[in-house]
Amino acid sequence: MGKVFSKQIDWVNDTIKVALVKSTYTPNQDTHDEWADVSANEATGTGYTAGGVALSSKTLTYNSSNNWWTFDAADTTFPNVTVTFRYAVFYDDSVSGKPLIAYLDFGSSQSASAEDLKITWDYFYQDPDSGSTTTDSGILRVQV
Repeated sequence: MGKVFSKQIDWVNDTIKVALVKSTYTPNQDTHDEWADVSANEATGTGYTAGGVALSSKTLTYNSSNNWWTFDAADTTFPNVTVTFRYAVFYDDSVSGKPLIAYLDFGSSQSASAEDLKITWDYFYQDPDSGSTTTDSGILRVQV
């Protein structure tokens, strides 16, 4: 995420991809910073395109009342795939090294069998102090 805020990644104009990754991958936020650190564990399957799919209709919106940035894109569809995966990994396919941006852990292996696999970009957040919950559209939200 640091590369987004230091202008090395342009969320809106660069080609940001999301790829599906198997449960054999163990995320390491300290040492994994490029697609090459992840790609050996990319999911494979019928209809799945190596490297994942490009996000479309990307937006980056700042909410000055709450001091947060929301990263969003159109919901993503992997059409007619048979694939098993655990993670969705976001990376910038436009720049050298293909830097990682974030990953989404589905908690366990998920499967699709000859169907359109759609990921809806909504999030759920529970405040650890108040216990209140928030749901909203977006891939992720960062408070600054």
